[in-house]
Amino acid sequence: MASIMFFRLLTKRKLLSKYKRSLCIPRISSCKYSTQNRQLEKSEVRVNLSNGNELTFSTGQYAKLADGCAVASIGDTAVMVTTVSKVRASNNLFLPLVVDYRQKAAAAGRIPTNFFRKELGPTEHEILTSRLIDRSLRPLFPDKYCYDTQVMCNILAVDGVNDPDIISINAASAALSLSDIPWNGPVGAVRVGLVDQEILINPTRRQMQKSDLNLIVSAMANSLIVMLEGSANDILQPDFFKALKVGVKECQNIVQSILQLQKQYGKAKRQIQAIPETHEEIKESIKILSEMRLREIFRDHKHDKISRDNAVNNIRTDVIEKIKQEHPNIDSTVVSEEFSALSKEIFRSLIFEDNVRCDGRELHELRDISCQVNLHNPLHGSAVFQRGQTQVFCTVTLDSPESALKLDTISMLTSGIKEKNFFLHYEFPPFATNETGRSGPSGRREIGHGALAERGLRAVLPKDYPFTIRLTSEVLESNGSSSMASVCGGSLALMDAGVPITTAAAGVAMGLITKYDETKQINDYKVLTDLLGIEDYMGDMDFKLAGTKKGITAVQADIKIPGIPLKIVFEALQQGHNAKSKIIEIMNSAIAKPREVKKPNMPVSEMLEVPIHMRAKFVGISGSNLKKILVETGVQVNQVDDTIFSLFAPNQTAMDEAKEIIDRILTAEREPVLEFGAIYNAKIVEIRDLGVMVTLYPSMNPALLHNSQLDQRKINHPSALNFEVGQVIHVKYFGRDPVSGAMRLSRKVLQSGAVAPVKNFTNS
Repeated sequence: MASIMFFRLLTKRKLLSKYKRSLCIPRISSCKYSTQNRQLEKSEVRVNLSNGNELTFSTGQYAKLADGCAVASIGDTAVMVTTVSKVRASNNLFLPLVVDYRQKAAAAGRIPTNFFRKELGPTEHEILTSRLIDRSLRPLFPDKYCYDTQVMCNILAVDGVNDPDIISINAASAALSLSDIPWNGPVGAVRVGLVDQEILINPTRRQMQKSDLNLIVSAMANSLIVMLEGSANDILQPDFFKALKVGVKECQNIVQSILQLQKQYGKAKRQIQAIPETHEEIKESIKILSEMRLREIFRDHKHDKISRDNAVNNIRTDVIEKIKQEHPNIDSTVVSEEFSALSKEIFRSLIFEDNVRCDGRELHELRDISCQVNLHNPLHGSAVFQRGQTQVFCTVTLDSPESALKLDTISMLTSGIKEKNFFLHYEFPPFATNETGRSGPSGRREIGHGALAERGLRAVLPKDYPFTIRLTSEVLESNGSSSMASVCGGSLALMDAGVPITTAAAGVAMGLITKYDETKQINDYKVLTDLLGIEDYMGDMDFKLAGTKKGITAVQADIKIPGIPLKIVFEALQQGHNAKSKIIEIMNSAIAKPREVKKPNMPVSEMLEVPIHMRAKFVGISGSNLKKILVETGVQVNQVDDTIFSLFAPNQTAMDEAKEIIDRILTAEREPVLEFGAIYNAKIVEIRDLGVMVTLYPSMNPALLHNSQLDQRKINHPSALNFEVGQVIHVKYFGRDPVSGAMRLSRKVLQSGAVAPVKNFTNS
């Protein structure tokens, strides 16, 4: 029987095992096949950088459903970038590109410190890095590519040595190159540092803390520059030129490696739907109706921003109406777009024909500049900088070191900076361009412009300044280069506030108009100094340069065409250097050096040394004395080290009041420590119905000795015992009441039993 049962059980197990194998054979083989495919698809390309590091690109392992995906890494820092573009065109007339760079705390082995303990909205550093990547990619998309495109940068790991922002630009370039999205890349990007006159490629976090230059270069093949972003410690132009050349050369190796990866594993580029061309008859009609009128407007130097825009819009409206009469079925948007293209062509051609700009200036000429400082008495520092129709109002506020801007965890890890004691907030309200719009938190553009102006001024600030500096720049009028006007106005406001900056700083924006030949090579160009808003819109480059008469403090190049050669960049730098030197001379007429005589409302900061044995008395129980000083005078007291305290007062009067309180605290006699159960001499200072008020030592606040504790007999008034003011009696101390904190004293307990020795304080 047992053998039969064993045989049946064995048979069932064999059948079940066979059935399971029959079900799983396809799934297992599929998994193995899938795993093998993953290993085969995953490919790597390594780039040996001149600093000895290795930049690695890989693809085929993650995010296979995206149009393109690439992982780039240097050291233990790795970034994955994915890109997706819709297959249907949007209704936008511009490239709808969105770049999202997000820092993940988990990548650095951290947990976010906010209430929800997870990543929330984008930080300022994330927004600035997203803009860097966007500006490196956008110029290389095909003309009139109007498909929604998104590039997402996901930090996989951060080692705290190699910054992920440069890696992200290269990974985004590789992802677009590998995808089927039409794109005329790739680009390569490096960070260039300068330590002890030695040029470093992709310096580490520690090396960057010693570097006089922080320059990010994005370039494509043939050494064409696509994007520049940088800050410097007032370095000379030759040093900047040399660093730029080295950076562009280094980018070429990265570009070739991405091309190799694309050739082996990239997808074939998709065919995009061709945009229907407007009939030549309609184009010719638009040209006949508007060309001469547009030329007349662009050559009329009396026009300002508003009148010129209104005149062009009037022609646009008139042309659309007349074309609609001849061709009723045509879309007004098509006519408007063709009119805009013609306006741009005429505007650019006039600069080559006349060598004069639409406002009558020569190519290298500055607009009229005026400056004014010390506008309102309550402000620590203030200035208005006017350049043409661009007007900026700047204010400086000085506060305690405790008001420094604290950075987020990942930014601290990658930059090595925990807080900033100088920050610039840039505001661009809609009325600055005669418009209505949103008023609220700063957008990406405002954050980017504020960061650029901040970098332009940081190099001239003193290293060990006892205050936190907040500089606000509000654009009241805008017709080009408001961020560089913020540098000029900010420098004036800092000097008005008495901040000992090393020298004045100024900024200027340079423009570019190019002509291409049949081989799509630049055969002619014009560099424009002090860019107008319309020249920025119609032109090919917005090159912002900030610095002193001596050197460069910040640079940013927004290039709208597929790269420009080094020659043009060098010419723009030289032309911009000459322009900012002239601007500084004009600024010096308003204020030439930091204010030496302080304003009455200027904050005051001092250091106070307190001996260790008096520290507890100075601070008080749970900081009670420091809180008292803050409440009564507004002076903040913070401990620097064991014996040094910093005092920050909103003005000199408050500082004097705080010093008086501090002197009283430190010079007052120390309150003696009373022993529980001890007997003391008590001096009667007042006789009341409830008892007598006594003191045990001179500086003591009188304490009540109740009638019930005066004598063993029941008495209703102290006069029954013939007590007098000034009389000394013996009392026993029983500590303090836990609720009220009042002393608990008794004379009654001393009238029976042995009497202990009496302790006496000087109480005369």
